[in-house]
Amino acid sequence: MPGPTELIIVFLIVLVIFGASRLPQIGKGLGEGIRNFKLGVRDSPEIDVTPKPDATPAEDTRDPASKRPDEG
Repeated sequence: MPGPTELIIVFLIVLVIFGASRLPQIGKGLGEGIRNFKLGVRDSPEIDVTPKPDATPAEDTRDPASKRPDEG
């Protein structure tokens, strides 16, 4: 576990790189990312990739003359 001196050094480097005005935005983004990750891990239902029964394949709307000869 890093000590307080190392954390202060890292914070100062981040402050120099990003500037004081960007730190709240970076913190907010990190917080939202961590929150979304926790929600995703906790509420991890299985992903259903089966097509819906009402889904129909898209029709070919191209002009028959524009089809390639191998398409029939």
